[in-house]
Amino acid sequence: MKSGFLDKLIARLGKLSPDEVQNALVRLVQEKGFLEKVFDALQEGVIVTDADGMINYVNRAACGFSGLDAEEAIDKQLDTQLRGMDWSTLIVEGQVVSRDIEVFYPENRFLNFYLSPIEDEEITEDLGYVMIIRDITLTRKVTEEKIESERLSALTLLAASVAHEIGNPLNSLNIHLQLVERRLRKAAPELYERQFEELLDIAKDEVNRLDFTIAQFLKAIRPTKPVLELHDINNVIRESANFLEKELSDRGITMKLELRSNIPPMPLDASQLKQAFYNIVRNAMQAMSSKGHLTIRSDMDTYEVLVTFSDTGPGISAEAMSRVFEPYFTTKKSGTGLGLLIVRRVVREHGGEIELTSKPNEGTRVIVRLPRAQRPPRFLPGGETSGADGKVFEVE
Repeated sequence: MKSGFLDKLIARLGKLSPDEVQNALVRLVQEKGFLEKVFDALQEGVIVTDADGMINYVNRAACGFSGLDAEEAIDKQLDTQLRGMDWSTLIVEGQVVSRDIEVFYPENRFLNFYLSPIEDEEITEDLGYVMIIRDITLTRKVTEEKIESERLSALTLLAASVAHEIGNPLNSLNIHLQLVERRLRKAAPELYERQFEELLDIAKDEVNRLDFTIAQFLKAIRPTKPVLELHDINNVIRESANFLEKELSDRGITMKLELRSNIPPMPLDASQLKQAFYNIVRNAMQAMSSKGHLTIRSDMDTYEVLVTFSDTGPGISAEAMSRVFEPYFTTKKSGTGLGLLIVRRVVREHGGEIELTSKPNEGTRVIVRLPRAQRPPRFLPGGETSGADGKVFEVE
């Protein structure tokens, strides 16, 4: 569609004096500058091309989304400037094309664009094309989290049902072990004390340990909000670590606690958080061979308490890292694939986040970040560094 001012200018071009032509050109330049400012103010990316896909205009948002340089991109073919674009497949005569793409530079984003022809009623051929680009990263993330939440709810019901079915025979086994113990004591007290007392005690302890594990598992997976009370985070770490201390020792794995002593009590659900820490320690234990080493460290900055679990295991491959929080995904032969999923849910319900880094043959590090207190959202200034003066650690 042509500008009304431009139509009038062309119609009167032969009657205008040089000064009038100059003034008209200045006005056109001003209009062009004004329109460019309007397009740069848009949060949607705008790219205009000619009929062959040659870029004529790129606004600021499009440059931010795709990493294009506005000056260098002009008069360049669109598919040479945006990777993954094939101009021949984008052009469908008289139709608007819409697609989603993922870009990795200048940062990883998910974008949606639609390409629409610029038409003129008096001209049968398209004058060019305009591409409108929207950032859908947040929308996609929200959708994925909703799907994940629904899947987790279904898995929670299934896991709770399985745990309940395991709990019933455990209770029966415990009752029958007590009956066997009583009858042996009565029928052959000397034989019981000499041969069977220790064996029965071990069997009962193992049943009780399984029963406790199931109870803790059910507490962790049930969709209940944490009951926040002031607790010492270091005590929670110690209790979680001590629960697996014997198994770690049997495997020849050493464990060291480096706990900062001046961390103040913080609002948390000790029971749920112990289960989360227990799962992390157990994952590290199962990943390491004998003579492995596990370090658990607590620290804090102005806003957060950080609990770091570092092991010397084989690490996690890049492919597996992208899937560690998926339900039922596991690299262990007997794993359920629910451990880290439960950990992340517990941590997030405490207002925190979990960070996992790993390299093959270099071990794995899990960092749990928990808010020191309930607080309103804040803006983070650029270049802020974590940490506080006067750190005091207890090495255990």
